[in-house]
Amino acid sequence: MSILSTRINNLSESQTIKMAKLGRALSAKGIDVINLSFGEPDFFTPEAVKEAAKKAIDENYSYYTPVSGYPDLRKAVAEKLKRENELDYTFEQIVVSTGAKQSLSNAILCLINPGDEVIVPTPYWVSYSEMIKLAEGESVFIHATVENDFKITAEQLEAAITPKTKMFMFSSPCNPTGSVYSHEELAALVAVFERYPNIMILSDEIYEHINFVDKHYSIASFPSVKDRVILINGFSKAYAMTGWRVGYMAASKEIAAACDKLQGQITSGTSSISQRAALAAYEEGLASVNEMKEAFRKRRTIVYDLLKEIPGIKVNLPDGAFYFFPEVKSYFGKSHNGTVINDAEALCLYLLDEAHVSTVTGEAFGNENCIRISYAASEEQLKDAMNRIANALANLN
Repeated sequence: MSILSTRINNLSESQTIKMAKLGRALSAKGIDVINLSFGEPDFFTPEAVKEAAKKAIDENYSYYTPVSGYPDLRKAVAEKLKRENELDYTFEQIVVSTGAKQSLSNAILCLINPGDEVIVPTPYWVSYSEMIKLAEGESVFIHATVENDFKITAEQLEAAITPKTKMFMFSSPCNPTGSVYSHEELAALVAVFERYPNIMILSDEIYEHINFVDKHYSIASFPSVKDRVILINGFSKAYAMTGWRVGYMAASKEIAAACDKLQGQITSGTSSISQRAALAAYEEGLASVNEMKEAFRKRRTIVYDLLKEIPGIKVNLPDGAFYFFPEVKSYFGKSHNGTVINDAEALCLYLLDEAHVSTVTGEAFGNENCIRISYAASEEQLKDAMNRIANALANLN
């Protein structure tokens, strides 16, 4: 009998972390591995942000922080939401957490009871379903395809709703597909939610600024559902601050207070130094963010042009984030030197062993026919990686 809880035994390992581990293991043997499995900007944190952290250390920001975050940072978040998104929140409605992942977990644990259903469009970020599982909720998946740019329709949403539906959870821009919901597409979903006033909406907007269309639209910008939206964002992607671990939610005062209560019993407040750095990021503005976005735009073009030339791969041009999610099922059943490609995971392992390129199986994101490729790497690495992938796939027969 296992000494471990049923809860942890039922939890799946993160496939993104698993593939990164395998890639690092090969690298440790001296093999030149190009890691396209991690969702992490390859840029450095802006200098002004780093200087603010150093200053915070010198000024002795070394004590426990308020559970929901320093008031000045929460006010800066509220000001950002007003300035950039035209959304009205008070600082009491902001809860700062140790990364957007904790913000998501807080919301789910505070709202989902055993047996509650959470509608999740697929593909989805790997941790969504596992967070729901930890809260003893039930994931209800709506399948979206590459032909529709991996976005669901209002009709699909309405068909998935049952008397047990408690929450709808999605990301835009999306990890893993890069899909971005337009204002019109969000309006169609909102028209459905208006008929079901008890459904909460968990909106993951962490990739907001890595967006190659006209602008970012939040579902919280629709007054009819704003009070039901829990908006999640943070500093990891836009400001290249993944290791600083600062995310936040904006929600109704009731939900914010509940998440403060939960967080107070688990981690308490986020690192004091990270919070001072995050405040500096918002004070600094979007200059560094926009520079990084333009670099990603160039990389997106490079990878798209090379991917679409590979026979058997079906790929769309994503509007945001820094991922491609190509359909690769035409390679299932093929083999090379005794290695048979039975599914997307086998293909990812083959690409790692044969091409020394690390990717992630689409099954982890709710679509077993695809793989995720991150283009958060240099242009030279990306060109090399696409060439390696093309050659490895050409060897399959």
